[in-house]
Amino acid sequence: MKKMILASTSTIYGSTYLDYIKDEIKLLFSNSKKIIFIPYARPNGLTHEKYTKLASDFFIKLGIKLNGIHKYKDLKKAINDNDGIFIGGGNSFLLLKTLIDNDLINSLKEAINSGKPYLGTSAGINICGPSIGTSNDMPIIHPNSFKALNLIPFNINPHYLDPITNNKHMGETRETRIKEFHFFNSQIVIGLREGSYLSISGDRIILKGNNSARIFEQNKKPYEVEINFNLSDLLSKRL
Repeated sequence: MKKMILASTSTIYGSTYLDYIKDEIKLLFSNSKKIIFIPYARPNGLTHEKYTKLASDFFIKLGIKLNGIHKYKDLKKAINDNDGIFIGGGNSFLLLKTLIDNDLINSLKEAINSGKPYLGTSAGINICGPSIGTSNDMPIIHPNSFKALNLIPFNINPHYLDPITNNKHMGETRETRIKEFHFFNSQIVIGLREGSYLSISGDRIILKGNNSARIFEQNKKPYEVEINFNLSDLLSKRL
């Protein structure tokens, strides 16, 4: 049974790294002594070592040892030998390419589908849908496919921003970008705002956090769902 927390961001305004979902993380990894961290997305160009230390400093306060996957020779064994998985934010294109190049896609899917707890933030949730086609990131590097882990039956747009009334900026809004995505793709897209996250247990996908989420379906007007909404109900009605 899948056990996942998919958070739009690792840090909200006025808080420290992962602190706003600390209780959810403690619950998710309540039976974990050591978890594997995958730092491949490298936010702001952080080295794997510095990114791992940032995450480790948080988890050590929970009594959990965090191991960076880049320290292992056998990467698939690293996933199997640890009690949980965390993939942080950064660049989704770089993250996906590195996972593909290291042949880790199937290993991750098998581990998470079998019940190994998974925490993802930002880019770490972009890769959980069918594709990374709704990433906000620049394609600084090119994976040979945009297909992702397909652990959830929709795409996510993390850090979702609403159009700002009377804003003089003439560039595209997030909503415009998602409409462009739906010209070629049919899967639902969840606009996940800062401070919000999805709590997944088996087939239940519950919206948690501080904000509603915006739902985009192909050829339909976008609409809102509120906190504690079960996205599984939405998806079942669509099938």
